[in-house]
Amino acid sequence: MILGGPRRVLVLGGARSGKSSYAEGLLGRARSVEYVACGAPPDGGDAEWADRVALHRARRPVSWTTVETVDLAAVLGRTGLPVLVDCLTTWLARVMDDCGIWTDEPGADARLVAAVDEVVDAWTGARRRVVGVSNEVGSGIVPATPSGRRFRDELGVLNARIAAASDRVWLVTAGLPQRLR
Repeated sequence: MILGGPRRVLVLGGARSGKSSYAEGLLGRARSVEYVACGAPPDGGDAEWADRVALHRARRPVSWTTVETVDLAAVLGRTGLPVLVDCLTTWLARVMDDCGIWTDEPGADARLVAAVDEVVDAWTGARRRVVGVSNEVGSGIVPATPSGRRFRDELGVLNARIAAASDRVWLVTAGLPQRLR
């Protein structure tokens, strides 16, 4: 638990590694937490995604408030309750879509850089406890597609920047957390 501990904590791990559960446990004794869900809300078109979201919701205490947004800079800029961001991977995927990266819109790269800079600056300046979750993708296979490689590379850069601005960094593998910083 980090209520009296480090202000900014990043929890990294692979898919189904236990990273979200571990991050939730870091704030488990907090009476209230602002839980920021960065993935797209279920829309009824993907039953498997809806099941994943429901599992995450069921695990959280009822006293936690869920906010579904990609405006992380605004959330991180507020004061008050501890905040858990789950997760930076889904945030980046949505932001890359919104910036027009995949459709080669003019200015897409500049918009992505600005969005990432804004979040890193907000993370660095956060005045309340914040725990962030992200996928560690640098140890996996090289994606077969240019878009997969681009996403992996962008996430690696985002993770490195957030880690550099964090007081603690954890890597969760097979449910086992290892402190990196």
